[in-house]
Amino acid sequence: QVQLVESGGGLVQAGGSLRLSCAASGLTFSSYNMGWFRQAPEKEREFVAAISRSGDNILYEDSVKGRFTISRDNAKNTVDLQMNNLKTEDTAVYYCATLRVWIPAPAAESWGQGTQVTVSS
Repeated sequence: QVQLVESGGGLVQAGGSLRLSCAASGLTFSSYNMGWFRQAPEKEREFVAAISRSGDNILYEDSVKGRFTISRDNAKNTVDLQMNNLKTEDTAVYYCATLRVWIPAPAAESWGQGTQVTVSS
C-alpha cells in the first residue's frame, strides 16, 4: 500500500521560505514520477511541480517558476519542494503525489494527506 507523508508546512511571512518534504513507503520509489499539487480555499487542486523517476526531467507551473525547486532522493524515498519568495497567493494545502501520467499534463495517482502552507502579508 502506497503511503505518502508530507511535512514542513507552516506559517511564514511573504518573501519567506519553506521546505516541504514527502516521505514515501509501500512502493518502489525510483519507479515513480512524483509531483506536488496544492489546493487553496474554494479552489480546485492544481499542479505545482513534477520530477521524473531519475530527476532528469522537471516541470513547474508557471507561477512558481524561479521560486520553487523540486528535488528527490531515491535512496531515502523522499521528494522535497523548496519554496522561496513566498507570496500570499501561495497559501494552500500542499499535497505530494505519485504521477500516473506526465503528458500532456501531470496527473496524480496516489495522494498524501497534505500539509498547510499559510503566507501572511
